[in-house]
Amino acid sequence: MQLRSHALEALCLAHPRDKVDAVQTLWRNSDSWELDARQRIAAPLGDVLPGRPPAPRLVAPKQVVTRSPFTPQGLAGLIHAVCHIEFNAINLALDAVWRFELMPENFYTDWMRVAFEESQHFELLHSLLQSLGYQYGDFDAHDGLWQMCEKTAGDVLARMALVPRTLEARGLDATPLIQSKLRKADSPGALRAVEILDVILRDEVGHVAIGNHWYRWLCAQRGLDPVTLYGELVLRYEAPRLKPPFNTEARQRAGFTDTELNYLLG
Repeated sequence: MQLRSHALEALCLAHPRDKVDAVQTLWRNSDSWELDARQRIAAPLGDVLPGRPPAPRLVAPKQVVTRSPFTPQGLAGLIHAVCHIEFNAINLALDAVWRFELMPENFYTDWMRVAFEESQHFELLHSLLQSLGYQYGDFDAHDGLWQMCEKTAGDVLARMALVPRTLEARGLDATPLIQSKLRKADSPGALRAVEILDVILRDEVGHVAIGNHWYRWLCAQRGLDPVTLYGELVLRYEAPRLKPPFNTEARQRAGFTDTELNYLLG
């Protein structure tokens, strides 16, 4: 079982249930993987990556309606937004596995584990969404995460800098704020969402740490300064400049240094 080829197959799957099942089956069969790290793999001709269902409709980020957790529909919309992030995160991890050759074996194992954990997060949130009478796809969503994935497709260093440790790291900052709103809503669905977000935040610290590890490893391989280079990459790829408040404690656990945290505050 060639891991990277199977990761690409999972990425191409459009239906969320099929994608989740493929990822979880692949992870459970890790003993039979062949880590084909030196093979250059081409995406199938005609396939649009990633495979996605017809819904949700993807719109510009500013067109996504802000949802309040204090109404049933608003709560469902908020949960759907996080569910969409987790579905995208599955695709982001799978893309890292198949796209970048000539990396150490642990790189592929790390990102396959991330894909598996993201699939679990999606399942938890989708089950809650269904209990509220909705499905994934019932609300509009945006495509900002995947757009940065496409921008950085040609350089694994840029990918590590600007997807896990930039865009996904925003979740470390946003999650406690979302949980605070959900606690104030104080409905059974909102409180269940708080519990699920506890699981997601715990795992996301590890995912961002993986991004930090491989970003620094690649910088060391190329003889580059991680802090100076990061600022250059933000400008080159037009990545969003992150704004406070920051979850300093979670970011420190994910491996951000004091110098990097000061840069964010700069």
